[in-house]
Amino acid sequence: MLNLNHHISFVRFPLILFSLLFILSCGEKPLPYLGNTIVENGKQKYHKVRDFSYLNQDSAVVTNKDLANHIYITDFFFTSCPSICPRVMKEMLTIHEAFKGDDRVKLVSFTIDPKRDNVSKLKLYAQNIGADTKYWHFLTGDKDETLDLAADFFVAALEDPTAPGGFDHSGKIVLVDKNGHVRSFTEGTEPGDTPAFIENVRKLLREYE
Repeated sequence: MLNLNHHISFVRFPLILFSLLFILSCGEKPLPYLGNTIVENGKQKYHKVRDFSYLNQDSAVVTNKDLANHIYITDFFFTSCPSICPRVMKEMLTIHEAFKGDDRVKLVSFTIDPKRDNVSKLKLYAQNIGADTKYWHFLTGDKDETLDLAADFFVAALEDPTAPGGFDHSGKIVLVDKNGHVRSFTEGTEPGDTPAFIENVRKLLREYE
C-alpha cells in the first residue's frame, strides 16, 4: 500500500531542489550606482569621480588611474580635526583590518587641510594609527581642488573659520568601483553601520569574480 506522506515528500524534493537551483542561478543583486544617470547614444552613463593627482605619505604621486585595478574606500579628514575625524578614522581602521592583505582593495584618505598636513605629517599620522600604507594612501594636494573633489564622492567639505579646526565636513566613508563609480557609503560617525558597509565591499568584490 502506497504511503501517501512518503509520496508527497518524494514529489516535493525535486521542486525544492529546482527552486534552490533557480535562486542560485539568478545570483545576488549588484550594488547600485549612486548619483545621476544619463542615457547617451542609447547607453547608460553613471556618475563618475573626476581624474585626480595627489602626493601620498611617501611623496609618491597617486592618481585615479593608479587605483583603476582596485576598488577603493575613501574619506576626507584632517589630522588636527577636533570633532568627527577620530571617530570616522576608527571605522576606517576597522575596514582596514577587514581587508588588509587583500591587494584588490585600497583605502584612500584625502586631507582637506594641506597647509598643515604635508607629506611628513601624513606619514607620521599613518604610523601613529597603525595603518599599513601598502594598502592605505594618505593624500595631500591643492585645498580648493580637494574640496571640489569631495563633492564627487557626495561628501560635504568646506573651509569655515567658525567650525572646529577651521573646516566643516561630513563623515561619509565611500566605496568606489574600478571604473570610478560610487557604489556604496556609510556614515563614519555611526559605527553600527560599518559591518553592513564591509559586506557591501565584499559584495562588490564578488562582482569582479
